[in-house]
Amino acid sequence: MNERYADIIVDISHEKVDRPFRYRIPDALLGEIVPGVRVHVPFGKGNKDILGYVVDLADAADYPEEKIKEIAAIDKDAATVESDLIRIAYWMKSHYGSTMITALKTVIPVKQKLKQAEKKKIIRRCEPEEIKRQISICAKKRQTAKIRVLEALLDEEVLPYSLIREKLNVAAPTLNSLEKQGMIAIESESYYRNPVKQIAGREAAKPLSEKQRFIIEDIVGEYHGGKRGTYLIHGITGSGKTEVYLGIIEQMVAMGKQAIVLIPEIALTYQTLLRFYKRFGDRVSVMNSTLSMGEKYDQMERARKGELDVIIGPRSALFTPFPDLGVIVIDEEHENSYKSESMPKYHARETAMQIAKIKGASVVLGSATPSLEAYYRAGKGEHKLYQLSERLTGGSLPKVYTIDLREELKEGNRSIFSRKLKSLLENRLMAGEQSMLFLNRRGYAGFVSCRACGHVMKCPHCDVSLSEHRNGKLVCHYCGYEESRPKTCPACGSKYLLGFKAGTEQIEEAVHKEFPTARVLRMDADSTRSKESYEKILSAFADGAADILVGTQMIVKGHDFPNVTLVGILAADLSLNQNDYRAGERTFQLLTQAAGRAGRGSKAGEVVIQTYQPEHYSIIHAAKQDYEGFYAEEIVYRELLQYPPAAHMLAVLSIAKEEKAGGEVLQQFVRFLREKIEEQAMPYVIGPAPAALSRLNDLYRHILYFKHAEYEKLVLIKDILEAYAKEQDFKNISIQFDFDPMTIY
Repeated sequence: MNERYADIIVDISHEKVDRPFRYRIPDALLGEIVPGVRVHVPFGKGNKDILGYVVDLADAADYPEEKIKEIAAIDKDAATVESDLIRIAYWMKSHYGSTMITALKTVIPVKQKLKQAEKKKIIRRCEPEEIKRQISICAKKRQTAKIRVLEALLDEEVLPYSLIREKLNVAAPTLNSLEKQGMIAIESESYYRNPVKQIAGREAAKPLSEKQRFIIEDIVGEYHGGKRGTYLIHGITGSGKTEVYLGIIEQMVAMGKQAIVLIPEIALTYQTLLRFYKRFGDRVSVMNSTLSMGEKYDQMERARKGELDVIIGPRSALFTPFPDLGVIVIDEEHENSYKSESMPKYHARETAMQIAKIKGASVVLGSATPSLEAYYRAGKGEHKLYQLSERLTGGSLPKVYTIDLREELKEGNRSIFSRKLKSLLENRLMAGEQSMLFLNRRGYAGFVSCRACGHVMKCPHCDVSLSEHRNGKLVCHYCGYEESRPKTCPACGSKYLLGFKAGTEQIEEAVHKEFPTARVLRMDADSTRSKESYEKILSAFADGAADILVGTQMIVKGHDFPNVTLVGILAADLSLNQNDYRAGERTFQLLTQAAGRAGRGSKAGEVVIQTYQPEHYSIIHAAKQDYEGFYAEEIVYRELLQYPPAAHMLAVLSIAKEEKAGGEVLQQFVRFLREKIEEQAMPYVIGPAPAALSRLNDLYRHILYFKHAEYEKLVLIKDILEAYAKEQDFKNISIQFDFDPMTIY
């Protein structure tokens, strides 16, 4: 049956996006009205003809039929940036599960029109002789503020308004008075807020290897030939993937196209931006969560008007409203941060491919450690695969030492530094070379527990342990709850209440204790809270202001420091011990990326991996930088257990106020599905069960998993369950869907 109604929003760039209006589709337009189409509709009491966008379709009225108005016509100039955004939002809503409004809010980065920023200037309106005469008059009247302005204008005909107000301490009424006298004019001009600081100097393209040139020419050549593909560049660390991206984008820009460059961490923005800015100048900008609303709005407007060629940022930059997008580059495509943790739980990689399909663009994926999903698709011919297997500097990959911490302990070394790492750190400090120490943790300590009874200090609102910080506070990193560290165990009264100290702050302290003269910088979630903290820490380290950089995952991803010749990985197996089918893949990626930070300049690099499980295949292959070897072992495990990418998973999460209510709803879902679909079409079911994090902010979480070889079959399951949940109207229970989840709930 054809839908007869359409939900329409009348102003996509405004906060009114929260309020769609339902209109009847006339018979003449049935089949032509689809999400994203721009239409003319009668609006308000006077039925004023206005433009709106179709955001959804329905086969029933939500209002008395006689009062529902009819769509007047399809707008002839219907192909707009906004139309594309709505089509993307509709695809996300259908593909991942969410409401249309939630999907729209995701794809429209700025929901509210903001006033353009203005610069004011003060212009002298009379000759210097008249200025001098006025100064004499003001002196007799003791109008000292006016004198300061007039004296400044004797030297300069035009002065910034802010300079006069702030540096000369002159109030606005004084300036207004001078303007009325005809002595000055106050003029305003609008400008775009630019989050990118001006970077001096432009840089020509670096000499490319034969392989780099081939990749650029092949991808751009296929684009010229009308083919819009998805390409995977598997390049070892330091092999020059970024130069390939720059070469592709340079040719796209020459064709009048624009480019989106996704990076996984805000921490990478500074170095990436520097390289792009030196190539493309001020037609490059950024989009990330550290920008003010005004800065975000202005970047979107610049992009919409074609005043930018390249936007760089994490996954939200994907929705930049470029009018003529040519390519989307996803660097470090394996990273978890490309998957949204809030509804709709979209993956930037899959969404980029859909955006490229709508926009007629190409997608370039790059990584030294590709996700199994991307490599699996390349193996099936869905992505075109390129290999970059040599470092641009001509140097070899770093030498890797795997240290068994069990042996270190047996031999009496209780330090967090193995003897090998300590020796190499001393060597680097003497040679004036830099080192990086990586730990996959944050905070001063992991958990605090009683050594007498085993009691662990936990958050009263979430099913997680509290982390100890240097200020003596125990903090929950999920909900922010904090309490003072007790002096005795609340369970047994013992005084042996100790923290498991494996945090970056504690590592920093240990470095200072072991190497008192070393200059140390720390980079983790706690030290990078301010807007420019990433840039300050990274630029300081790049400028040689520190000998050792201590940090969490953000220091090992994509950074290029030529003087770093040693990387120490202090707790290689922490990520291996997660209850997650991707734990092996994550560990391999993390160790390979960390190892890749060493020896990127002309000097040889060394890496020390400290582990309690040196025999694990992830660690063995990471030490050898052997992706193919790791993939061959890991994909067998995925195929045997039917985990992505060999099959697909749908996670259904219930969140409820009552402990058992969510689990009971998920049981209902399973029973309903068994009644609704034939047994042979029923996907494999796991659960329902309490989630790994079973309580968060006093809400109880239960999880249900479905597995199936075909993604679309799981989308159908999602649609059936969404409709059922809407019909049942479960009270105080939230249902969320997640396809191919990046973490186990």
